[in-house]
Amino acid sequence: MMKHLLLCLGLFTLLISCKKNETNTSAPAQALVSQKINELYSQYGTSNDALYNKPFSDDLFSPELKKALEHAINASKEDIEKVKNSDHPDEKPLLFEGAVFSSLYEGYSSYTIKSVKIDPSGTSADANVHFEYTSSPPKVIWTDKIHLINNGKGWRIDNIRFDSIGNAKDLKANLREFAESKK
Repeated sequence: MMKHLLLCLGLFTLLISCKKNETNTSAPAQALVSQKINELYSQYGTSNDALYNKPFSDDLFSPELKKALEHAINASKEDIEKVKNSDHPDEKPLLFEGAVFSSLYEGYSSYTIKSVKIDPSGTSADANVHFEYTSSPPKVIWTDKIHLINNGKGWRIDNIRFDSIGNAKDLKANLREFAESKK
């Protein structure tokens, strides 16, 4: 009888520890995803100067998104030089204007990561980020969805699906349109 009780207690403990372990592996992944989102908005959230003056990090962006960002910035820099050296240097070149990583052109006053959902395979995640713009009336509130991938070397931002308040559907499409508008 005692052996049976110990066996049941052992199995119960094993099941509890497995369930606890499962929760704990998800919590660090959510924290790492949140860290990447905070890194994005601390580096690129308030000004487009960083787009032009800082290299895009392999640790922050997926290779595909990094390539799209570089292509769009290079198209802008080429157009700036072209206009500067043209007969009409006072014309406006192709520039990034407004908040690139947010739905609202004016940017945001604050943001909060509302939820992070990790794919069961652990290779992708989606985070809902709640933004507020309160710098001038009326107050604007929206939610963008950030898609991240985990390539085995850590989480990387792969795309941002913009809220319907903006003109663009997502970041990658917006970058493609921007680069192609030069042509």
